Amino acid sequence: MTTKLFIQAISKFLLGVIFVLLLIFLPAGTFAFFNGWLLMGILFIPMFFAGIVMMFKNPELLRKRLSAKEKQHEQQLVVKLSGLMFIVGFIIAGLGVRFDWYILPKGIVITGTIIFLISYLLYAEVLRENTYLSRTIEVQENQKVIDTGLYGIVRHPMYSVTLLLFLSMPIVLGSIFSFLIFLAYPFIIAVRIKNEERLLEKELDGYREYKKKVKYRLIPFIW
Repeated sequence: MTTKLFIQAISKFLLGVIFVLLLIFLPAGTFAFFNGWLLMGILFIPMFFAGIVMMFKNPELLRKRLSAKEKQHEQQLVVKLSGLMFIVGFIIAGLGVRFDWYILPKGIVITGTIIFLISYLLYAEVLRENTYLSRTIEVQENQKVIDTGLYGIVRHPMYSVTLLLFLSMPIVLGSIFSFLIFLAYPFIIAVRIKNEERLLEKELDGYREYKKKVKYRLIPFIW
């Protein structure tokens, strides 16, 4: 662990907390929004402790996860569309509170919370299985194909997990309108996956054989 990495990690974490807080509570016009605080808690508390663990156990992995500058134009567009989805989705959820739009029943919100937390555990498992993961599409030095664990079920388990995470967020917020906006994510991530696989086939030894072994990209028996 280095001081620079520590400052970078803490700064991005705090900026993320402030940004999401403003996106949710400013449109709501109140801090008395339980679902908003619930999402903030289940999102950022595990993230904080996961960051601490990575900082001491695997600082190189943390550095990769903090690096988010895409070089390819197509992937830059994917990142921008994902960011726009989050911004609009959170704002709509907040406006739903301000204008008293339909709020999902408590049972559905609890279910969404459970799905989110389980997805977080799966996220941690993917990071444990594949230490080459970064937030940008690249093939790293000495990188090898991982074909065990979750990688034996789908070729991109990280994206499968983020699909569950992101689609459960608007449910935790109780906003059906926000959920409809987040339904754009499967289509956005499909574009990223196709582009990523073209790169991996060219630059990662054994990836073509891996594709034959594990047929599904994102969702078992579907795609």
